[in-house]
Amino acid sequence: MKTAPGPGFSLVEVPVPAPGRSDVLVRVLAGGICGTDLHIYRWDPWARSRVRPPRVIGHEFCGTVVAAGEAVIGVSVGDRIAGESHIACGWCPRCRHGQAHICERLEIIGVDRDGAFAEYVVMPATNAWRLDPGIPSEVGAVMDPLGNAVHTALATELVTRTVLITGCGPIGLMAIPICRMAGAALVVASDVHPGRLALAAGLGADAVLDAAAGDVAERVHDLTAGQGADVVLEMSGHAAGVHDALRAVRSGGWVGLLGLPGEPVALDLANDVIFKAVRLEGIFGRRLWQTWEQMTVLLRRGLDISPVITHRLPLDRFEEAFARLESGEAGKVILTLED
Repeated sequence: MKTAPGPGFSLVEVPVPAPGRSDVLVRVLAGGICGTDLHIYRWDPWARSRVRPPRVIGHEFCGTVVAAGEAVIGVSVGDRIAGESHIACGWCPRCRHGQAHICERLEIIGVDRDGAFAEYVVMPATNAWRLDPGIPSEVGAVMDPLGNAVHTALATELVTRTVLITGCGPIGLMAIPICRMAGAALVVASDVHPGRLALAAGLGADAVLDAAAGDVAERVHDLTAGQGADVVLEMSGHAAGVHDALRAVRSGGWVGLLGLPGEPVALDLANDVIFKAVRLEGIFGRRLWQTWEQMTVLLRRGLDISPVITHRLPLDRFEEAFARLESGEAGKVILTLED
């Protein structure tokens, strides 16, 4: 829990939350630490502007439904579910136009309401996705970020395309096998951390580029006979990564922006976007529920993201877990609550 403004978290005892008539009570099995949780842990300017302590944090999770409100349909006690952390209102113009992932009244579990780094969490039943029996709990716990990777990668055509992924955090790493399954001709990944580049190579990247050791855009042009990448998935959220993405994409290419910069990024719009007729698309969250269906199909067909999960620690070792994440060398870090 973030008990008060300031860095760090505390492990505290709280009452088991009670579900409302349209809610389910979920016994949490595992949860993934996200970059958003790290922002809250550090108590950076974004966290200070958004989070109102006391707040139980954590929004990537899976668990078992142990109680359900009287109005709940479609989910039953005993179901193993993954949680969709974005709670849409259902009534704003965006929701009514099929864009609930960018709801104008969006609430996020673990940010705007109590989250899932706890033994129990309450959530609307409509945000519970029943997991296939063959999906292990640790994968179910990271369906939320996997959905970000699927949403970004499948937002454009990938068959026979050359793809650059800038940023090999967990979502960037997950995007590598997704792009390969979707028919990409060449998948290139860039990062500044040797450990993450090694993970990228193990997940099937055709080339890995150390962004700290040379010009990423120049090397991408070398790999593509001077053309540049057809598609770039910008996953880093760093200004240098955004600049690499725009310089590496070919004229008429497509850039998906998922990484969240910590501050405004200056762009050379004339030379890197307008004169090149580059298409930029901001990606947020997961399309509800199209992305979840796509994730499930990919996992059924053999998508393996287990190499991305590099650390598994019990909840009471959360400080060690966050230190692993802050090191920059970890992939996805899982907190477990199973006995």
